[in-house]
Amino acid sequence: MADEVLSQNEIDALLSALTTGDMDAEELKKEEKEKRVRVYDFKRALRFSKDQIRSIGRIHENYARLLTTLFSSQLRTYVNISVASVDQIPYEEFIRSVPKVTVMNLYNVPPLDGKIIMEVNPNITYGMLDRLLGGRGDSINKIDNLTEIESILISQLFQKTTMSLKEAWASLIDIEPELEEMEINPQFLQLVSPNETVVVVSLNTAIGEISGMINICIPHIVLEPIISKLSVQYWMQNNTSQKRDPEAADKLAKNLENVHVDAKAILGETTINIQQFLDLASNDVIALKHPIDEPLVLKVNDEPKFHVQPGKHRNKLSVQVLEEITGGVEE
Repeated sequence: MADEVLSQNEIDALLSALTTGDMDAEELKKEEKEKRVRVYDFKRALRFSKDQIRSIGRIHENYARLLTTLFSSQLRTYVNISVASVDQIPYEEFIRSVPKVTVMNLYNVPPLDGKIIMEVNPNITYGMLDRLLGGRGDSINKIDNLTEIESILISQLFQKTTMSLKEAWASLIDIEPELEEMEINPQFLQLVSPNETVVVVSLNTAIGEISGMINICIPHIVLEPIISKLSVQYWMQNNTSQKRDPEAADKLAKNLENVHVDAKAILGETTINIQQFLDLASNDVIALKHPIDEPLVLKVNDEPKFHVQPGKHRNKLSVQVLEEITGGVEE
């Protein structure tokens, strides 16, 4: 039952009925307590929780950043790719939503079963192709009659996305994706049964002056073995359980020992105006504000680190460390 907004006249009539006894308040309360029926479509079963959908979204946010870097270097133009939405729908609905003529790349993702589809809008695909052939990237929709050479160029470009896909999923599982085939007619690509639930990740894509969508379709059969890993608890446990590599830490410490830093002891500071600076002559004395009986500040890379006292060591000017400065930056 949908929520309705009552007009002032309807509100007045309702109050009047309650006052005169024509309507019983207890009956209204009873109606509110009754269970409401919600329509459920068994053809569109929700097999993933919101938590799992968010995890898939996080993976593909990283994937979108990797694709942005890859396509920018390959096409030598401005590229921006970001996640627009993550939904779970029947496979039939996904096929109906894509254009009749488009580019659909089919990826194997062993050790997971099943295949992943990357559907690329025709405008985006031909813009990429035009850039690869030395053009400005103008979008001309002629995907339905790609030549053999153009098909090979597009396939080679999307073959390179497998490494980005592997890196994006590395935090969850090690996969070895490979591009199996490229199809331009979605009706010829019967990946799973029409009622099978799939997760569709839509990516907003801008390449040069053109824009469009890249849709990634992941069937339930692919994600089924790792569904338990798509929870927030798994992500938190995985991050906290990662232990520091002792060998790597030892190498890092040894490398840090050879890093050169700039250390200087500040004898004192003062302020003069421009005229005083211009009037300076030989043997003039500039009085510093630092008291002679207080320790100096030793700065390392312009950060105050120690209190020191000046002196000589082996006939060279030097300082002796008195204490470490803690509790923030020393003024």
